[in-house]
Amino acid sequence: MIEWMVTKHSYWFYIILIMTGFYGMMAKNNLMKKLIGMNIFQWAIILYYISIGSKKGGTIPIIDAQAAVRHAVRAADYINPLPHVLMLTAIVVGVATTGIALTLLVIIYRKYGTLEEDEIIEALKK
Repeated sequence: MIEWMVTKHSYWFYIILIMTGFYGMMAKNNLMKKLIGMNIFQWAIILYYISIGSKKGGTIPIIDAQAAVRHAVRAADYINPLPHVLMLTAIVVGVATTGIALTLLVIIYRKYGTLEEDEIIEALKK
């Protein structure tokens, strides 16, 4: 158990980033700070998935057809491209989500004059 904690130090970094983003989303009252927390959370998850898709000594999964005929292809020698492809999609969705959220924050600020959640709720109750 201790050996895993020492050798997988990047996973501790991802956990800290995830918890920081989660804290920003849940504990802050400013909507911009919540958006920043959401982005930190999202990027931590993307970094985690990219890191589990790579392996030491692995190569890209492009197989020469002639080499495949001469000897068997071992899947363990190649990097899994699926997490990387899925995270490319997640990055595009994240950028789009951030853009729409920023637009909504501008609209909210113009209407209420603040981005503080408590003040907006009070204005809505009136």
